[in-house]
Amino acid sequence: MAVPGKKRKRDGVTGGDAKSKKKKVTIKEPSEKSRAKTAKTIEVTSIIQPQFSAPVIGLVVPDAIEFDSFAQTSKSAKSLSKRSRPAKPSAELLLHSSSHHTVNYTGKEDKAPGSGAALRHYIGVLDPATGQLQVMEAKKMVIRGSVRAREASEDAMRGVSVKSTMMDLRNDLGQTFGTKKAKKAIQALTENAISTRKRREDGTFEAVAMGAADRAQLQSMQAATAAMSTRDELRETVDRAKPIPRGNFEAQEIQDVYVASEMIGADTLATVPVRDWQEAVRAGEDIQLYSRFVAQRVNQVAARADGLEQLRLLRYLYWVILYWQAARPGRERGTKRQPPREKLREMMDGAPEAIVEHIRQRFSDGGTIRKFQADLLITHCCAFACIIDGFEVNTYDLREDLKLEQQQIAQYFSEIGARNKIVKTDEAVSHVAKLALPLQFPNNMRMRRRR
Repeated sequence: MAVPGKKRKRDGVTGGDAKSKKKKVTIKEPSEKSRAKTAKTIEVTSIIQPQFSAPVIGLVVPDAIEFDSFAQTSKSAKSLSKRSRPAKPSAELLLHSSSHHTVNYTGKEDKAPGSGAALRHYIGVLDPATGQLQVMEAKKMVIRGSVRAREASEDAMRGVSVKSTMMDLRNDLGQTFGTKKAKKAIQALTENAISTRKRREDGTFEAVAMGAADRAQLQSMQAATAAMSTRDELRETVDRAKPIPRGNFEAQEIQDVYVASEMIGADTLATVPVRDWQEAVRAGEDIQLYSRFVAQRVNQVAARADGLEQLRLLRYLYWVILYWQAARPGRERGTKRQPPREKLREMMDGAPEAIVEHIRQRFSDGGTIRKFQADLLITHCCAFACIIDGFEVNTYDLREDLKLEQQQIAQYFSEIGARNKIVKTDEAVSHVAKLALPLQFPNNMRMRRRR
C-alpha cells in the first residue's frame, strides 16, 4: 500500500541502492516446455500467388483512408475473363484514394535505384509447431498526398460586371466592418432604394417599369426638395464666404470682373473727396502721403481726363492702407486691434467720418482684425491696385506699404485670380502680377473659366 507523500520504490531496490543501481533490460528465454513444441528446422512449404493484388508494406496512413488498387495487366492475360484473370505480383501496382475531404493520396512502388528486378520483398507466415513457412511476394509502396483542386461554381465562372456590383461590395463591407451608424445608413438606403432595372442571371441588367409606390415616392421627394438651393447657388454662397472681393467671375471682359463701385458701394465711393488732390496736381504742389504706392501714382491718375473714379478709388485705397498701418497687435495670437476712434481719425489723414466707419465695419470684427478680415483687406487692396494700374501691377510698392514678404503678396494676388511673373531687366528684377482672362485661382479654389 502506498504511503501518501512518499515516492514509490522499485521492486528489489532498497533506499541506499536506489541511486547507485541502473535499470537493466532482461530478455526472458523460452521455457523448456515451449522449446519442445517449437520445430528445430523451418521449411518453406509453398509460395502463395495472390488472387487480386499483392500485399502492401511500408505505409503509414490513417485507417480511415481507403485505397483503390490498379495493376498493369500483361497482353497474354487480356483474353481471360475478369474473374479468372490473376494479378501477377510482378506487375506494377498503383494505389489511389480520394476518400479524404481535401487531399488525394497516390501510392507507387518504391524501387531502389540501381537494383532493377533483382530486389523483391516478401512476407511469410510461420507455424512454429511444424516449422512450415508460407511465403508471399509483397510490394513496398511510397504514398504521396496532393491537395485536391476545387471546382468553381457556375456563378463564379460566369462572372459579374464590376460596375454593377461595386455598390453591393461596398455595402457588404460596411455591413461587416462598419459602425452601427454606417450599418443603419446602409439598411435605410437599401430599404428606400428605387431601382429601374433588374439583374439577370449572367450579371447584366434589364430595364423594368417603376411601380406606383416608386412614382409616389419620387413625387414626394420632388415637392420636398423644390425649395432647396441648386449646386451653382451653393457654390456661389461658398465663394462669397471666402476672403476675396466680390466680383463677376463669368464676365467676358477683364474690366467687368472687379468693379470699384460694386466692391466699395456706389454711394460710399461718391462721397470720397478728391478736389484738394486735383487742385494740388494742377498747381504742381507736392502732396504729403504715407503710402509709397499712392505717392507714385497720384499725379498720373489725377492728370487723366476721365480719371475721377480712379482717383477716388486711389484715395480710398490710401485710407485702407493707413487703417492697416495704424493697427496694433491684438491680445489673441494672429490678430490686430485698431486704435481708439479719435486717434484712428487723426491717423487716417483727414478721412471723413462716413469713410472711417465704412472701413471699420468692413475690415474688422468689433475693432479686432482677425485672419479673415486681414485677408479680406489685403485682397481688396490687390484688386484696387489692379484697377488703377491697368490690371498689371508691380507688387513692390504695395508690398512695402502692407509690410509683407514677396511670397505673401504673390499669394494674395493669386487669390483674386492674377498671375505672378518675374520681369528681368538690365537694371533690376521686378515682380509683376497680371490680371487677365481666364482667371487663374489656386488649386484649393474652384477654377473659374470664361465661357
